[in-house]
Amino acid sequence: MNIAELKRNEVSTKTPVFRSILMATDLSDASLPALWFAAELAARYDAKLSLLHVVQREGRYEIPANPEETDRSRADPQGLLETLISTARPGRAADGIVVRSASIAPAVLSVIADRGIDLLVIGTHGRGGITQVALGSVAEELLRTAPCPVMTIGPKAAASARKPLDFRSILFSTDFGAGSTKALPLVLQMVRAHQAKLILVHIIPPLPVASSIVSAYAPAAPAADEVQEWEASAAKRTVQNLRDWIAPYGHLQPEPEYIVGADFLAEGIFAAAGEFNAGLIVMGTKRSPSARVSAHLPWTAVHQVLHDAHCPVLSVAG
Repeated sequence: MNIAELKRNEVSTKTPVFRSILMATDLSDASLPALWFAAELAARYDAKLSLLHVVQREGRYEIPANPEETDRSRADPQGLLETLISTARPGRAADGIVVRSASIAPAVLSVIADRGIDLLVIGTHGRGGITQVALGSVAEELLRTAPCPVMTIGPKAAASARKPLDFRSILFSTDFGAGSTKALPLVLQMVRAHQAKLILVHIIPPLPVASSIVSAYAPAAPAADEVQEWEASAAKRTVQNLRDWIAPYGHLQPEPEYIVGADFLAEGIFAAAGEFNAGLIVMGTKRSPSARVSAHLPWTAVHQVLHDAHCPVLSVAG
């Protein structure tokens, strides 16, 4: 069996996409949309669904957005988890309910390892102030350190949570890095399982005005022409690179769309997602020993995509 055949076997639709899903929740009403998505995914893939609540929050995040919700969760977290799952998944209990007293990210990673989780679902609803920063930071820390893919449901994606799962169009934003390469077999498996249209996107950062390829002394019109020529040439090369990148995995039907643009990362992703009505955005992320520090920079491109996307975002750390 050659390499191409092996890779095609990796994305066989006969294999369930996910077998064991973990939903991490703070027990707030705002966490319900992410739970609805998790329950829908579990039903679609016939996967086990576990719920996790971490009782003790980290010191810097202890300012509650809703003290009443915080008091209720501390009083009976097990009961609230059972109520939430009965609301999102009528007639079927969770396959596992876990309550931990620990820092959030380490507790989530521990449960992932203990239960063999292959998908983590979290909400990044953010209701302003310190809570928004905290939830965003924890989400980004997890997606950079979790050993499994992480699906985040931001506040704008939450509006569609009660609708049937619609992955007929899957947008995969790739930088050809380790995270994207690791995510590729999973993306193709999902595309085949859902008979989806794959939108492959690569964003080329806008060419700086002071770039060395544009002479500082060139007239404005020739300089602009040179920039456009560079962008067109780079786009043509990148489209071919995208075609070559997925070619070993076999033919896809329908044919993928290849989108290459010179834009800022988040804006380019949102433009393509809107044009093709994407039901899921997939990104590779960089696994870093300093993930906890970088996670506390809320205005990164990753944070913007997680928070502002109108559909779920699936991240895979390389």
